Amino acid sequence: MKSIARLIFAALAPLALSVHADEKVLNLYSARHYQTDEALYANFTQQTGIKINRIEGKEDELLERIKNEGSNSPADVFLTVDAARLAKAHELGLFAPVTSKVLDSRIPANLRTDDWFAFSKRARVIVYNKAGIKVEEVQTYDDLANPRLKGKLCSRSGSHPYNLSLMASVIAHEGEAKAEAWAQGMVANFARAPKGGDTDQIKAVAAGECGVALSNTYYVARLLRSTKPEEQKLMEKVGVVWPNQATTGTHINVSGGGMLKTAPHKEAAIKFLEYLASDDAQRYFADGNNEWPVVESVKVTNPALEALGKFKADSLPVKNLAMYQIKAQMIFDRAGFK
Repeated sequence: MKSIARLIFAALAPLALSVHADEKVLNLYSARHYQTDEALYANFTQQTGIKINRIEGKEDELLERIKNEGSNSPADVFLTVDAARLAKAHELGLFAPVTSKVLDSRIPANLRTDDWFAFSKRARVIVYNKAGIKVEEVQTYDDLANPRLKGKLCSRSGSHPYNLSLMASVIAHEGEAKAEAWAQGMVANFARAPKGGDTDQIKAVAAGECGVALSNTYYVARLLRSTKPEEQKLMEKVGVVWPNQATTGTHINVSGGGMLKTAPHKEAAIKFLEYLASDDAQRYFADGNNEWPVVESVKVTNPALEALGKFKADSLPVKNLAMYQIKAQMIFDRAGFK
């Protein structure tokens, strides 16, 4: 079955990626699917003369493809979203360590590892129904487990990487016992069984199906920037809270990538990763999905993000989000957070 699946996947993707190390090309496997990335890649080619051959797909499919291609893989760089997925590539032994003064100087230490780097940030915020919930009731992630919110919490699946990474941060900060109590408290507060994505949770909060939910900021910003009257009206009913401002700060996740161990164009791969840390690329990379740059000196003009305001971000190293992923899933499973 695996061999058949590989054949089908190969047939659906471009077959002519260059594998010759002396050519000015970069073979990119990407799980990012944003229109503004076209400008990002075109700008790199214009600056360097290096052509980008790109295969896009879902994270797990691309990782499986790279693993199956082995030493013959044409892939130079793997890009994806979420620290857990980047860590999975590391655990599979797919990434190569990268030594770069550019990356070390521009990307904060907590947002990089030896072999993969964050290039944009997103935050996990609390959204609440303005008519049904008082803002002072939902100032922290812990508040979501408070019995006063019984029957008022909506969520996507506990097995989704966004929630697993948040749980991993709770484990890192507070330990397993408190993390498990938090998960149990949230399950007890469910308005309905977990389903849908973050946008669905925001819409459920606006509709009064539940009073409170979690969402990544780019989903909130996307709706705030919408020109559709129904979505503008929807967002008038929803408030947004930056959790844990008095303590650890709001949980941060990332979009990022690394050079593959078998990359045939290693020099081009490092140039590309360094380019992604440049001012121009940081603006493209972040604003394309309503996120923030990781390079602190870079400013992005995004009215929706500006409307959300400034906040204190959790400075937990992104590698710690991966370290506790398995424990996070086990805790959610025991709590019945499906």
